[in-house]
Amino acid sequence: MRIGLKTIIFVGGGLLLLAPAVVAGTIFSSAMQRRAEAANGARLRVLGEIAADQLGRSMHQLWQNVEGMGRIVSMDDPQEARRQFDLLGQVDRRYTWVGMADVEGKVVAASQGMLEGQSVAERPWFRRGLNGPAATDVHAAVLLEKLLPATQEPRRFVDFSAPVKNAEGAVTGVIGAHFDWSFVQDSLQAMRGPGMEMLLISRERTVLSGPEGLRGTTLSVGSAIAAGQAASVSLRERWPDGKDYITVVIPSVKYADMPSFGWSVIVRADTNSVLDPTRTITRTFWTILGAGMLVALGLLYLLATWVATPLRRLAGTAEYLASGRSDAPPYDETRYDEASRLSAALVRLQSQSVRPYQPAGNVPKTP
Repeated sequence: MRIGLKTIIFVGGGLLLLAPAVVAGTIFSSAMQRRAEAANGARLRVLGEIAADQLGRSMHQLWQNVEGMGRIVSMDDPQEARRQFDLLGQVDRRYTWVGMADVEGKVVAASQGMLEGQSVAERPWFRRGLNGPAATDVHAAVLLEKLLPATQEPRRFVDFSAPVKNAEGAVTGVIGAHFDWSFVQDSLQAMRGPGMEMLLISRERTVLSGPEGLRGTTLSVGSAIAAGQAASVSLRERWPDGKDYITVVIPSVKYADMPSFGWSVIVRADTNSVLDPTRTITRTFWTILGAGMLVALGLLYLLATWVATPLRRLAGTAEYLASGRSDAPPYDETRYDEASRLSAALVRLQSQSVRPYQPAGNVPKTP
């Protein structure tokens, strides 16, 4: 069975309409998603860089304060040193403990007198502070845990230390300060934007600050590995919770000449959340395109019917004449030129077929 002209016009025209529209729509949708991911990655990078810079500036200020105090305190006047330490702790609540130890590691003066007379010779901040200004990564409270008020979570500190020198420049002790880790967490979380999360991780890829379920865990995702290698990357990856995230790595938290803690900032945003606006636009686009294609197919169907109907009627007339019957006149087609000419030709053929046959020898003579 052969395909009719109406079917050819409708199916062929439909394919010519649909194929380019679907291909162009798919390319457009993919390009929109790529652009949305790139734009969100750039947004996360800017936020991460701002957060890392502000955290670095804040820590640098504290480090400078400790180093500057190391230049003005004197091992010869523990009472005055204790007074200055108490005043500093009252002015800036970030200081949980400030103290000064002699070269043997014995604390000679401290804020509120805590740990005075005890040895801190084995503490990292003291050993490093003997050699110069130092920063010690976040750690749990050891000696101070029993002296401070109880909290819901174990206390953790970041330490800065610096050598204390006499007038001749010889090292006579070490000044150290413990900063409450919660202020670092709070400052980081305050800088996060809507729909995003900010993580602070150590050199060992341990989450120091971030979502509740990730704190204290060691990450194995690609972004954490890149952070451990001090690489700045932006990627889309799946995290242990089974969700896909757009992730950006800021490999270093440092400012000016402050010693590095080895921290990196990872900023991530749930792909479903950040791409929802783009997906809404894409769905709207496909809805409009689909509605437009339905209207176009409806119009194409009417066009195919309009073109094919005269030819169908004329084909029926031609078949009628071919069967030897000529009692019904052809339909007078006027829709378009080809159908009109074909209709006229069939009329002429029908008129010729109804003339009585006269042999050549019997033609009557003209009187």
